[in-house]
Amino acid sequence: MHEPEFQPPVNPLPPAVILLFLAIAGVEAGLSLAEAGLIGGPGAIGWRLALIRDYGFSGQIFDLMVQHGKWPLQELLRLITYPFIHLGFTHGIFAMVLLLALGKMVAEAMGQVAFLVIFFISGIGGAVIYALLLNDPVWLAGAYPPVYGLIGGYSFVMWRQLAGRGAEQYRAFTLIALLMGLQLFWGIFFEVGTLWVAELAGFICGFGLSFLFAPGEWARLRERLQRR
Repeated sequence: MHEPEFQPPVNPLPPAVILLFLAIAGVEAGLSLAEAGLIGGPGAIGWRLALIRDYGFSGQIFDLMVQHGKWPLQELLRLITYPFIHLGFTHGIFAMVLLLALGKMVAEAMGQVAFLVIFFISGIGGAVIYALLLNDPVWLAGAYPPVYGLIGGYSFVMWRQLAGRGAEQYRAFTLIALLMGLQLFWGIFFEVGTLWVAELAGFICGFGLSFLFAPGEWARLRERLQRR
């Protein structure tokens, strides 16, 4: 007799998604425990602000680097480190939930290397565009710009699938339209700031990168080049 194969009730997450999630969750867990007074002593309550100061992204600092043409490595690393520090527990939880859901879909559709490239390049692109377009003193912190890049990747996959079925392709952008609509609605009642610029830029970066990583895109590109 053959033993029945075990089928997990939930498809396992790709390792790259798990690693990124654990890195973000680990930082947030440490900061939340410190703020609750469970670790670090009285001085630990300031750890979050200190991490944002040391590893968050400042558009004004970036503008100074552009102005003077100097690119210290310590400052450039902020483009990679700012997504791992959040403004609070709730801010971090929502980012991690989106990372797990969208990261799984993008990694399974395009591969784990593509997932990592989209995550980090969208984070970098979102921050750079935020700095170049605005002169906002508010520092960037949190994984939302790279997560919006994953939304861009997911939207691209949906866009191609809808095109293949002859369906209306605009439906692929329902998620980003909903999220931007919620930002607008929320802004009517509360001050939401300009961080949405980095998030939207992250989405555009993720969507654009998908032309390189989505299945079949290289073949389509070769076809177009051959026709010319």
